[in-house]
Amino acid sequence: MSILWERHGVTLYKPEKVCEGYTVIDPFTSRDVWIIDIRGNYVHRWVMPTIPRHHGMFLENGHLLYATMAPLPDESDMSFPRVATFAMCGGLLEFDWDGNLVWKYVDKYQTHTFCRMKNGNTMIPRLVRVPDEMARRVKGGIPGTEDRGMIWTDDLHEVTPDGKVVWEWSAVDHFDPDVHVLCPLERRGDWTHLNTCEVIPDGNVLVGFRNIDTFCIIDKATGKIKWQWIGNGISHQHCPTMLDNGNILVFDNGAHRKDGSLLNYSRAVELNPATKKIVWEYKADPPQSFYSALISGCQRLPNGNTLICEGLKGRVFEVTTDREIVWEYVSPFYAPLHTIGRSYGYSNALFRAYRFMPDIPGFKGKELDPRKLDWVNRLYGPEGYGS
Repeated sequence: MSILWERHGVTLYKPEKVCEGYTVIDPFTSRDVWIIDIRGNYVHRWVMPTIPRHHGMFLENGHLLYATMAPLPDESDMSFPRVATFAMCGGLLEFDWDGNLVWKYVDKYQTHTFCRMKNGNTMIPRLVRVPDEMARRVKGGIPGTEDRGMIWTDDLHEVTPDGKVVWEWSAVDHFDPDVHVLCPLERRGDWTHLNTCEVIPDGNVLVGFRNIDTFCIIDKATGKIKWQWIGNGISHQHCPTMLDNGNILVFDNGAHRKDGSLLNYSRAVELNPATKKIVWEYKADPPQSFYSALISGCQRLPNGNTLICEGLKGRVFEVTTDREIVWEYVSPFYAPLHTIGRSYGYSNALFRAYRFMPDIPGFKGKELDPRKLDWVNRLYGPEGYGS
């Protein structure tokens, strides 16, 4: 297949400007999770029991927390959402460095993202049905596209290591259909579509909701929304992250933009929550040359650079504060990618990618040796014919 001969792996590397470390990637269409070094050598591999329900999350203790793809209930099960099955997960698996299963949690309503908290608990988003009376008030969406007459939204469960739910939150109790309006080009069965949750340093929860162009901070003690951003130039975002300076970094996917733009484009945006002003952004020139309508994310690195995952293109790149690209990787792992009623053909998509510093506890005493994965490095590493 000709795509195997296109340029992949690390395609750009400016050693004097990059943030040295290891990057974790998990191809959307594969059971493999990889760690690569800064030069593009593959230095560690996990092989999972299923392809991901979007992604795995590398933990700083060296474990991998992985969203498994659980079997979907029978079509006749009216208690289960059908409109959002592409985002359903159904359970989490945690593996140690050597691939041994050390923890498992099953919930058929769990969706595709999650957060391991500092106290050892796990924050898990789930789908929940919107009550009929409230569902009739939900504005927006393509008329007649409810999920067999139903509309679904999101809630959150904080789960202990022994599987007990110790905290709950539901969008039904805190969102207003007159304010949190569904994008007119999305299906009405999936109102909010939570795609990111992060417990921030003050203990509150930063959450992103794609279909209503909203990300917000939930007061964990009361459940009330203490801060939120709705639209205001950002469209169908992913991966809002609280930075050390108190600002929020977010991947603005840019699908279905409402600002009159002729062409869609993506960007990474840093905003000040107090002023609700954008203080930094990265977008391409021309803007439409950098675009991923779905998935994707961004991460602020210790040296001030930003790592950006352009998910649907399988591309990960690092930019400086001056917006110079100093490192780039393109995934060589292609396979058919399907969503509900839609095919993307052969895809090398990545849900997210994260860079980890060499001194984290999870790497201590570990062998990060490309010779262990000689076969894949000969094919796709810096000297491979797929590079």
